[in-house]
Amino acid sequence: MLFRRRGLGFGRRGFNFHFGRRSSNGFGMYNRRGGRKTGIIIGVILAILVILLVLVFSIRIKDVEVSGNKQYTKEQIESLLFDGKWSRNSAFCYYQNRFKEHKSIPFIEEYKINFKSPTKVEVVVFEKSVVGCVSYMSSYMYFDKDGIIVESSSEQLPGVPVITGLEFGHIVLHQPLPVADQDIFGEILNLTQVLNVSDIQVDKINYNSYNEAELVMGDITVELGNSDSLDGKIAELHDIMTELTGLSGTLYLDTYDETNSSPTYRFVKKN
Repeated sequence: MLFRRRGLGFGRRGFNFHFGRRSSNGFGMYNRRGGRKTGIIIGVILAILVILLVLVFSIRIKDVEVSGNKQYTKEQIESLLFDGKWSRNSAFCYYQNRFKEHKSIPFIEEYKINFKSPTKVEVVVFEKSVVGCVSYMSSYMYFDKDGIIVESSSEQLPGVPVITGLEFGHIVLHQPLPVADQDIFGEILNLTQVLNVSDIQVDKINYNSYNEAELVMGDITVELGNSDSLDGKIAELHDIMTELTGLSGTLYLDTYDETNSSPTYRFVKKN
């Protein structure tokens, strides 16, 4: 015998409740409204992010200050570091400077890029310490105060003298210059420092077998002799530099005597 109640929907398979219509009028409507609001919020957030990204990647570096540079000019440093399409973009430059390996630049030990503002940076350059160079296999090998070869180049840098008269073997970059007398580097460092203080630039420093120095400045050769009283010899050279203008020959300062208040020096003109 079968009992059927329309209100409860009994049947042989048990209860049969229908919630479809109610959910569409109640909970379903609520879900659609909530989803619409969520979509609007996400769209606003995305729009803001797009605007921020456009603003960030449109800001470019306009002013560049450079400090610590001697071998390179400001313009050269600027062109070496900001040479790409995105290199002047502030965000890209910050990322590259902070998280990427810096560029390898000859005679530059390291550099830092400090942001003064989104459009202005300061480049601080730390140059390698170079006191001289030697000619080797059609290249100039530059060494520091300890005689370590720090760089090689096909060009001679202005203000860095070529050192001749040294006997050395096979040269390897970042290794000591293989000379018999390692003390010579201390003398070279001392001489170049005294020359720099006196603002005297030389093209070449030649050492003979007795480690006596000879300076070459254009058509002028200066015989310094040994390293005794070096400061006094260079001071004398500084005082008579104007008298050597236009001359060609050899000045002998190896006879310098610091006790002589009225010294005279021999100058032999070149034939």
